[in-house]
Amino acid sequence: MTPALGLVAAVGLGYLLGAIPFGVVVAHLAGGPDPRSLGSQRTGATNTTRALGLGWGLIVGVLDLAKGIVAAVIGLAIGTAVGLAPEWVAAGGCVAAVTGHVRSVFIGFRGGRGVATAAGGFLVLVPAALVIVIPIIGVVLVVTRYVSLASVMGGISAPLVVAGLWATERASLADVAYAAVVGLLVVVAHADNLARLRAGTERRIGSRR
Repeated sequence: MTPALGLVAAVGLGYLLGAIPFGVVVAHLAGGPDPRSLGSQRTGATNTTRALGLGWGLIVGVLDLAKGIVAAVIGLAIGTAVGLAPEWVAAGGCVAAVTGHVRSVFIGFRGGRGVATAAGGFLVLVPAALVIVIPIIGVVLVVTRYVSLASVMGGISAPLVVAGLWATERASLADVAYAAVVGLLVVVAHADNLARLRAGTERRIGSRR
């Protein structure tokens, strides 16, 4: 396999893996409503929880997290095998996985918000970032009770955190690029939530419909 073909394979496999709509699959297996039919109409863990309950939502969250982990591992293996910088190939594969999750070819280019899949990539590429970003997300969630706002703050803070780690030689430039791109993808995927936040109509955790 040539280096160019290896990079294409890592990105292609990452996208197809990320595009698996586990929220839809789990809903079908559970015999419950399709998450695309209610709430935000997204397929991620948060909307699956609304559709099927917390247990099924957690299962979807773990599966979406695993997509990022597997995409990173595949990218590292392919990069090493074809003689390319493994961290860059893995970053490309993980970006593709988040893109696939947000815009899945299997369900008409719809999908989730990309948070869990992005976190899976961080878990392999630069786990130290999660040690800082997760508490930021947690604080915002506890204070505001807005899942969307907490997720957006995670997307915004991740590139800054990884840049700081890179400046102290605890992350690579590929990690910074990954954090910047997936951070932007996550924020853009929350565009409708941000519009509702500005309008004062976004739902908080525990609020009634």
